Amino acid sequence: MLSAKSLFQEILDDDESFALFCSIAASGESQGGWENGRIAALVPRSERALAPKITRHGADEDKHGRIFNALMKKRGLEPVPVPSETDYTMLLEKHGIGLAHEKLKSDEPLTVQDIVIYLSHSRVTEQRASEQMDLLRRHFADHPDIGRAVRMISDDEDNHLAYCHEELLRFAYAGHGRAIQRTLRECALAEIRIYRDVSLAVMDHMGRILGWPRAKSAVLAAGIHAVYAYERFLGWRRMVSLKTPERRDALGGSATTAPEFA
Repeated sequence: MLSAKSLFQEILDDDESFALFCSIAASGESQGGWENGRIAALVPRSERALAPKITRHGADEDKHGRIFNALMKKRGLEPVPVPSETDYTMLLEKHGIGLAHEKLKSDEPLTVQDIVIYLSHSRVTEQRASEQMDLLRRHFADHPDIGRAVRMISDDEDNHLAYCHEELLRFAYAGHGRAIQRTLRECALAEIRIYRDVSLAVMDHMGRILGWPRAKSAVLAAGIHAVYAYERFLGWRRMVSLKTPERRDALGGSATTAPEFA
């Protein structure tokens, strides 16, 4: 029977599919680390107190990239090229979600509106990351090879999501509520479409590597389209709500290290 656990177990058991999975994940995390680092460097003077948290966010993302690379190294595998159609982070940027890389590569300070856009984008994408890692944690938290990595990354993603809620609520109370809700909705609707396309592309590549029969690939594709349909008409709302998180000041300390992986 097809299930998330059995599907990922197949990917985990095969060296080629595992290398592709880890390479895609490492690339996205490293890109996120760079983006957060640049944003921290360009934070407007009025929001300098936020810079250490953004730096911590970026350091966590860099750490995750090192962890995925270390998981490959542990199995004697090398990173593989990431197909452009599976590059979630770059596709988001290409479609205007978040802050443009051209802006981040300049030395011009960001505006408060830019920070609101960054946090709104992060709130949406960290929702996805938190849910994905929670799924892996439920099934693989005790796995001898990847369990520790899954637990560590899952904790970090939950912290990132809590941080986004808390900071966006602060900006909402400061008078940016309408801009936040508008940006969140735009980001959420774009993200679910890109997530669908990336999921289909990843499953296509995995299917070829693992030799899935056409019927199995068709069932998986139908499932991805069904998830998109649900998210398009209802599920996207979970990505735009804001509430005071249980984890307060989640990124207020220094970033944790991962010496056992990198």
